[in-house]
Amino acid sequence: MIRLLFILLMTACSATAETVVATRTIPAQSVIAADDVTILGEPTEEAIRATRNIIGMEARVALFAGRPIRPGDIGLPAVVERNQVIPLLFEKNGLVISTDGRALGRAGPGDTIRVMNIGSRATVSATIGDDGVAYVQR
Repeated sequence: MIRLLFILLMTACSATAETVVATRTIPAQSVIAADDVTILGEPTEEAIRATRNIIGMEARVALFAGRPIRPGDIGLPAVVERNQVIPLLFEKNGLVISTDGRALGRAGPGDTIRVMNIGSRATVSATIGDDGVAYVQR
């Protein structure tokens, strides 16, 4: 029985799948270059496409050499830094309200962060646009 279990474990371990891994330790908030990633295992078209999608993205956490890169570990490069003063925009039914806000976090396009309205000191959730503007949702 133990031999059968050992054989099953060895068979399962020998199967390789393509995995995109970091070639070196990449610190958080670093943009990933082409020589920073490689494919471990048998390369397939899907793995090559995944590698192309990772290049130019920003590491959200530290990526260690030889470890797989997961989708949550990377994101679009940040356009807003923490404590940066950014335009805060609210639009609804033709009403447009614009003011300055202070970003309470670091974010890339499409990320939702907390932004403090400088005039009222109220804090709102806003989605960051490609242009670095914080769009308030309601």
